[in-house]
Amino acid sequence: MDQLTVENGVQNVLQLPATDDEFGGVVIEMKEHMDSDLFRTLLKTSMSKWKLQGKKGIWIKLPIALSNLVDAAVKEGFWYHHAEPTYLMLLYWIPETICPIPGNASHIARVGAIVLNDKGEMLVVQEKLGILRGVWKISTGIIHKGEDITVGVVREVKEETGVDTEFVEVLAFSQEHNVFFGKSEVLFLCMMRPLSFEIQIQETEIEAARWMPLEEYAAQLAVQEQGLREYITALCKAKAEKGYSGFSPLPVTTDSNGNPSYIYLKKEDLNKKIYNK
Repeated sequence: MDQLTVENGVQNVLQLPATDDEFGGVVIEMKEHMDSDLFRTLLKTSMSKWKLQGKKGIWIKLPIALSNLVDAAVKEGFWYHHAEPTYLMLLYWIPETICPIPGNASHIARVGAIVLNDKGEMLVVQEKLGILRGVWKISTGIIHKGEDITVGVVREVKEETGVDTEFVEVLAFSQEHNVFFGKSEVLFLCMMRPLSFEIQIQETEIEAARWMPLEEYAAQLAVQEQGLREYITALCKAKAEKGYSGFSPLPVTTDSNGNPSYIYLKKEDLNKKIYNK
């Protein structure tokens, strides 16, 4: 694009391409190659104008191909907010107040699959790597971007064990801090219904998998997850005795791609409240 225009002999410096966001700020989304010195000059000019306009946060989205512009932005006071595989997002807060913009994602979501057969046996695995190597444990895994809990937990069980399952409900969840690159983790313990029983392990990550009696699972001395193991066993027994109900998903919204979002609640208890008014 042209960075300079001339009207009636007067030279005007153009701003960087930007759009207003819904919170009183602007977003600069760079797409074309630009010399870093010219970029810094235009950035200074643009920032001066936005300050006069009362703008607040300034975001710069730099694709990886334009990494040569990072240094210029940092020298103007921008800092890293977050990064994805194809771009880096930088931020500058204009007002002389504490920046209220939330930091990068603070948590990751993990699922754990409690799969019981009609013999009272639990589907368990041994991982090849990690601090729980050699310990029999339930299948666990990180939820992918844009993936719902109910989908991710089915995928994880299938990938690790080859067993097909159906999501039933979330029995409980836990929160742990400083787990993955300093982030916190929320683990959703999901009750699953097995649809198949033959085991075919994922040999790259899983050492072994088997159907194990619940009592044998509970008796293992795994210090790293002893507290969690005790609660999983208690939840399984409570569920088997039909004295415990978990949280089931109900759709609440749908995004622009048609993907639903859910609220997880105890439908039975909610229905009792509604119909027993």
